[in-house]
Amino acid sequence: MGSLVSAVLVAVVTLVGGVPTSSGRPQQVPAVVIASLVGLWVGLLGAALVTSRAWGSGRLSRDFGLRLRPWPDLPIGVAAGLGSQFVLVPAVYIPLRPSFPHLNRVLSHPALSLTGHARGAGFAVLAVFIVLGAPVVEELFFRGLLLRSLDRSLAVAGRWAGPAVAVVATAAAFGLAHGEGLIIALGLGVFGLVLGVLAEAFHRLGPGIVAHATFNCATVVALALARLH
Repeated sequence: MGSLVSAVLVAVVTLVGGVPTSSGRPQQVPAVVIASLVGLWVGLLGAALVTSRAWGSGRLSRDFGLRLRPWPDLPIGVAAGLGSQFVLVPAVYIPLRPSFPHLNRVLSHPALSLTGHARGAGFAVLAVFIVLGAPVVEELFFRGLLLRSLDRSLAVAGRWAGPAVAVVATAAAFGLAHGEGLIIALGLGVFGLVLGVLAEAFHRLGPGIVAHATFNCATVVALALARLH
């Protein structure tokens, strides 16, 4: 559903907003990206809302742990996000570097394709969507709806085995869902493990949302600084 809505919105923006394919005019990348994100989020949020109302209490905070406490969610989330962005994920790719001489280019492609040629106000709007919107929606779906559903389904596996399998499965889904290939999915999957552990440890999405926002913010800041040169 989310992919369908996303495709329709992108088509509308392309036709009405004028994202030309061969006229030589600058592409309105921010409008297309935002339309795509909104369409995707409609599907993810819709799935959580429908599930909550049909089989839960109707409250996302109760059913999926959509809660944030300034303490300790903020410091723990920031530490987890920065640690994942600058230590954990780069360490994962160290063994691959000898076999992939252009690995840095591959790893930077998703962020560059997402922001495209956006600058100024367009880049700022995209930054808000990436840093604030994506973490809330994606954590609600992956670590809220999906992880908690797997936790219940795998409860028979035991107190530790069930959650462990649920965290790994959710992390794999999170990495692959971004559709950027297996190399990118590997890093995102590892970060997904961190987010899953935070959700299991705190029984709410606050720390994971902050970690996800921090992780994305570091990428956005790096792109912004690169555009200044």
